[in-house]
Amino acid sequence: MDSNTQARIEALVKSSPIMVFMKGTKLMPQCGFSNNVVQILNALGMRFETFDVLSDMEIRQGIKDFSDWPTIPQVYVNGEFYGGSDILIEMYNSGELKEKLEIAVAS
Repeated sequence: MDSNTQARIEALVKSSPIMVFMKGTKLMPQCGFSNNVVQILNALGMRFETFDVLSDMEIRQGIKDFSDWPTIPQVYVNGEFYGGSDILIEMYNSGELKEKLEIAVAS
């Protein structure tokens, strides 16, 4: 990944306490996995921002390199990579996600 793409991703990750790189937007998810993440965060009452990777192919590939994670969506909390849809579902079902997000957003 070139340094410009790296810098853009770093800025996006830092632009919101909860940032989701996904297909589509939080108002119009374009895949089921992205929709799962949006629904979980909405159910928890969390404020979050999204970036539509379908709108920018450099970011779409670059975010996979940035996190060393092969799939989208990708969720970042306070700059830390949390995971994708499956991980968020697991954390949500265990109750761990709500606790971690509340602590992260409060700090």
